Amino acid sequence: MVDTSPFGDDPDLSPEEQKQLGSFKKAFINAHIVEENGEEWAFNEGCLSIPNVREDVFRPEEVTIRYSDENFNEVTETYTGLMARVIQHEYDHIEGILFTDKISSLKKRLIKGKLANISKGKVSIDYRMRFPEVKGRK
Repeated sequence: MVDTSPFGDDPDLSPEEQKQLGSFKKAFINAHIVEENGEEWAFNEGCLSIPNVREDVFRPEEVTIRYSDENFNEVTETYTGLMARVIQHEYDHIEGILFTDKISSLKKRLIKGKLANISKGKVSIDYRMRFPEVKGRK
């Protein structure tokens, strides 16, 4: 499921992008990226799985994805811009990839402490999150 509605009121986006992303919710069943095209461009990405961490990630500007919809009809669609980026980001999760896997070694070293704190549950967030059990932590 891809839900871009949180982008609907992002002041950094154009009104057109806010409108497009603000109402997009779609199920992508057994999704497969068919093709990625265009020049890679940077965008400061974040993720609910890694709270309070954001970094510039480069991704192609266009993605073509094949999937089954909620009625199990096979669909192939091409997305561009920020919509393509969100789909690529979410698809990466299926492949076991987080946006931090796509940043430079230097940036990974710079956020190492933040990631360690997140894994220990030492993070302030306003949504429910499950952390691994660690001996001595309550």
